[in-house]
Amino acid sequence: MLLAIDAGNTNTVFALYKGEAPLSIWRIRAEAPRTSDEYASWLSPLLQQAGYDFGDITDVIIGSVVPSANFHLKGFCDKYLKIDPMFVGQAGCDHGVAITFPNAHLVGADLIANVVAAKAKYRAPMIIIDFGTATKFLVMDRNAAFTGAVIAPGINLSVEALHNATAQLPKIDVVKPAAVIGTDTIGCMRSGIFWGYVSMVEGMCQRISLEMKEIPDLIVTGGLAPIFEGSIQGVRAIDPNLTIDGLRLYHARNHQKEKAAA
Repeated sequence: MLLAIDAGNTNTVFALYKGEAPLSIWRIRAEAPRTSDEYASWLSPLLQQAGYDFGDITDVIIGSVVPSANFHLKGFCDKYLKIDPMFVGQAGCDHGVAITFPNAHLVGADLIANVVAAKAKYRAPMIIIDFGTATKFLVMDRNAAFTGAVIAPGINLSVEALHNATAQLPKIDVVKPAAVIGTDTIGCMRSGIFWGYVSMVEGMCQRISLEMKEIPDLIVTGGLAPIFEGSIQGVRAIDPNLTIDGLRLYHARNHQKEKAAA
């Protein structure tokens, strides 16, 4: 079985695969520094609850945007799984997506995973909107080439900033409000956060479309993606597991190359 690990700035996601669909997905807060032993003590009982153990895992793929986590994640794989993990972007691997802008080797592992999965699962042209720690807009043209991106502050960063920079505004959760016009403090804040982000996303996609001279499909992913279901115009699919699926596809592509070269 394949263990796919998506190490992000807010959460680290572990997904267990046997075939194309994940058997289980688990998330842990990305607290630094988290040691290899901590990863093992957290994951072991979750695997057991699902009916598996470390010995069932045969391969590991890691996509990380947190360089400080890589040493400990590799240490976990070496010590507890007895596996040398594959990392997105390591020498000798490729992703199979054309990137048309400069310094393609600097593109983050999460963006690579997203475009790999989107190319395999959806029709181009498209804009992938990833609601993570940052909100990312990834642009793929009609040939499914990755042509550029936009990165904006994530919705939870905005919630934190609104709370921390004001004396009387509370910290709120992100939910779809019943009305745009709020009638109390929390209602006003929820509307500003939720509908403000919807308006930002729709406006940004409109501007991107004008530059593309295309009408792209919108693919929405990230942990907060389901909250926006039915609220953003032009969405073709909401796919919360797009990144982790991209890691699986990246591994499959490069694992086949390794077997052929052996």
